[in-house]
Amino acid sequence: MSEELKNSPIEDFDWEAFEKGETQREKSQEELEKTYDKSLGSFKDHEVTEGTVISINKREVVVNIGAKSDGIIPFNEFRYNPDLKVGDTVEVYVESQEDRKGQLVLSHKKARASKSWERVNQALDNDEIIKGYIKCRTKGGMIVDVFGIEAFLPGSQIDVKPIRDYDVYVNKTMEFKVVKINQVFKNVVVSHKALIEAELEQQRKEIIAKLEKGQVLEGTVKNITPYGVFIDLGGVDGLIHITDLSWGRVNNPNDIVQPDQKLNVVILDFDEEKKRIALGLKQLMPHPWDALDPNLKVGDRVKGKVVVMTDYGAFVEIAPGVEGLIHVSEMSWSQHLRSAQDFMKVGDEVEAQILTLDREERKMSLGIKQLKEDPWETIETKYPVGSKHSAKVRNFTNFGVFVELEEGVDGLIHISDLSWTKKIKHPSEFTQIGAEIDVVVLEIDKENRRLSLGHKQLEENPWDVFETIFTVGSVHEGTITEMLDKGAVISLPHGVEGFATPKHLQKEDGTQAKQGETLEFKVIEFNKDAKRIILSHSRIFEDEQKAEVRKAKKASKPQAEEPAVTSNLEKTTLGDISSLAALKAKLEKGE
Repeated sequence: MSEELKNSPIEDFDWEAFEKGETQREKSQEELEKTYDKSLGSFKDHEVTEGTVISINKREVVVNIGAKSDGIIPFNEFRYNPDLKVGDTVEVYVESQEDRKGQLVLSHKKARASKSWERVNQALDNDEIIKGYIKCRTKGGMIVDVFGIEAFLPGSQIDVKPIRDYDVYVNKTMEFKVVKINQVFKNVVVSHKALIEAELEQQRKEIIAKLEKGQVLEGTVKNITPYGVFIDLGGVDGLIHITDLSWGRVNNPNDIVQPDQKLNVVILDFDEEKKRIALGLKQLMPHPWDALDPNLKVGDRVKGKVVVMTDYGAFVEIAPGVEGLIHVSEMSWSQHLRSAQDFMKVGDEVEAQILTLDREERKMSLGIKQLKEDPWETIETKYPVGSKHSAKVRNFTNFGVFVELEEGVDGLIHISDLSWTKKIKHPSEFTQIGAEIDVVVLEIDKENRRLSLGHKQLEENPWDVFETIFTVGSVHEGTITEMLDKGAVISLPHGVEGFATPKHLQKEDGTQAKQGETLEFKVIEFNKDAKRIILSHSRIFEDEQKAEVRKAKKASKPQAEEPAVTSNLEKTTLGDISSLAALKAKLEKGE
């Protein structure tokens, strides 16, 4: 201040009051209070007003609203606005003009909340872009502070690309659009993705307009799914189907590409309306069939890995992208076709022989049984006629049993060749599937790969012996085991069976023999070739009666007296004795 100003008198100074000893303050106290009150802002408790930020630190924000004192607001209430600076005008809620300490109490949070619902609805109606502060994670998304309201940000609405780490967005301030409001439950849903999509839409149109089939572009792996890989082409997405990732079979796309990996792709097809773009990766690599060894031919042995199994065969990869099929019929010399899974599984390393090779059609058939000797080539040596072997029962038919001597060598035992003595109606009566059975080779048909086998031939023909035992006229004890319409089956000694017609089952008392009865039977017919024995029970007592009749006729012929008497006495029957007694009684009465 200059010397001139220091010494210059004050124009409005009251010298008269000064001489009387009165001060300016005493004279104008009321006036000064009025002037001071006028200088303060006009506001009331529990109202929203505006203030100016005059100081900011990590913990507090000091706001001047023109009151006697400044208000202090926690910095946390301004987290949604990281750009806050000194001099900014902010809305505050006056909680109290003076607390117990005489301090002004303000709240920015309550000021925002008082008008927040109105602002949120306005933002939805006007499609406004608003700022929000991401407070924390929650199930399915994030919680965002918007105008003091907790809004929900779904995970799918954060970005156009999948989010792998949600935590990186916590405590960030971002721009959003209000996409949905539930007025009843006061729920607000916001989206950041909508802003990005709006920006990308124009880019997408420009990119699609420039696309051409066969065009090679660089892209970034955006998302990997079980059926393919989505590629970001710089504003537009394309899909590489799993079949277009590699010339070889792909079980998991993660084996071929990794997230965020940059790679070149070729456009296979695109739909401008549906905004779908089909991409290929394998098309940029040479086809493995073109690189296949030109010297490879039918008959060569190759090694490979089983990549796919089916019921009818196995696909074997002999080189990346080059596969051959081993049909189940080429897995074994056995004629019993089974499932391919019985021979191998995915992942097995196998050696096979090339059966067919078509380079134009890119097809190849393989076989593994060809690596083993065909058992039928040496069938006469290994299984000569008359040789005895052990076989496994594979199947039944009405006429016999199919057995397997070894893998690829089958034979048939006719039902008539199972037993010398038993009459078998079905093979299941004699053996069972899976059982071991001894056989003898009867006949070899190499051309048709058939063997005729027998089981009963392992033993001597017992009918040679039976011929001497069951002679016609001989009597044997037998048990009726089965009753048929035409007669009965009788079990005889030595495990042999005979047959009797109904008329030969009649007993002496006139009744008919029944199943389970054990009786004596006479052999009336023996046929060795037909293995047939005809029996009769009734013939036993009928023959006895005939014999007695013959004896009686013979006794009636005249003979010498003495011998005749003797003979008559010897052949006297009960009936004769009764007649003599009656005659004696008559003589005694004098008749």
